[in-house]
Amino acid sequence: MSYGRSSTISLTETEREELAAVLRRRHSPQGLAQRVRIVLRCADGLTNKAVAGDLGVCAHTVGKWRERYARDRLAGLTDAPRSGAPRRIDDVAVAAVVNRTLEAMPADATHWSTRSMAKTSGLSVSTVGRIWRAFGLQPHRSETFKLSSDPAFVEKVRDVVGLYLNPPERAVVLCVDEKSQIQALDRTQPLLPLRPGQVERRTHDYKRHGTASLFAALDVAVGSVIGRCYKRHRAIEFRRFLDEIDANVPPQLDVHLVLDNASSHKTKLIHNWLARRPRYHLHFTPTSASWINQVERFFGLLTEKQIRRGVHRSVDDLEKAIHQFIEIHNQAPKPFRWTKSADEILASVKRFCETTMQIHPEVV
Repeated sequence: MSYGRSSTISLTETEREELAAVLRRRHSPQGLAQRVRIVLRCADGLTNKAVAGDLGVCAHTVGKWRERYARDRLAGLTDAPRSGAPRRIDDVAVAAVVNRTLEAMPADATHWSTRSMAKTSGLSVSTVGRIWRAFGLQPHRSETFKLSSDPAFVEKVRDVVGLYLNPPERAVVLCVDEKSQIQALDRTQPLLPLRPGQVERRTHDYKRHGTASLFAALDVAVGSVIGRCYKRHRAIEFRRFLDEIDANVPPQLDVHLVLDNASSHKTKLIHNWLARRPRYHLHFTPTSASWINQVERFFGLLTEKQIRRGVHRSVDDLEKAIHQFIEIHNQAPKPFRWTKSADEILASVKRFCETTMQIHPEVV
């Protein structure tokens, strides 16, 4: 079958309700539910690539089920009979494993393992593993999420993303935040370095030598960073960091700061400082949406490359390592590439909410 030119999916009200009923049904196989989600996204006019990105599958898979539904409607979403040896595990046993995985927990644990499920279901460990892989089930994994409850979420997303995609002329856009409570950690015994046939080894325990807080401002257009470490992260330290920014940005440029909603950013001290400098403009990110502040990506690089495996015997040692990392970064800075528009972000959040409410109506 060729997917060079995708079929257009148009749903009647009856067909749309039929598909929604599959998602609401608690015992629907997850593979079938995934195919239904693909069809619903396609019916909304999304391309195969866009649907694949939303659902975490490949575009070829999206094209396959788009064409199957266009040709056979709902019946086309079920698996066709396959040749080969007769199945030893029937659909009832498979459904029992899937339902138990989704709807129950073992008595002595928070999640199933292949061994505990095999013992409970009477199947082999490898059989349970194959069933889980076929239905995309990974009980051993858990991810986090947080939906912003900010009443001005839409307006703030449009404001911040607009700065990234269409920055104002004769102005600099800086993403500002604090990485607080960075610990200066030393290991209790010397590190055993990497060598052929042996990975680097370190003791599991450590000594604490205090903490530092890093204030950083990322230039969105260039990728360079203004960074300073302080002992604490109060409004007075933030005001001192604003002085640092002011000294580093040419006076003829306006300054647009992307900030979170920390109380230290909104005190009378900060308000008075800004009032005397009209070239500064503040843009606040939505509550619980730190992912929209690009300096967080820089903090991730700092943690990965310097802090996580670093050995620091004092706070001064830690601060020196951080400032050295920033200095080397600024020798050849590269901006992070922001690709999604505000409309695309809001549409993605909407689809996530709609899917969640269909599968878990009790959260509404």
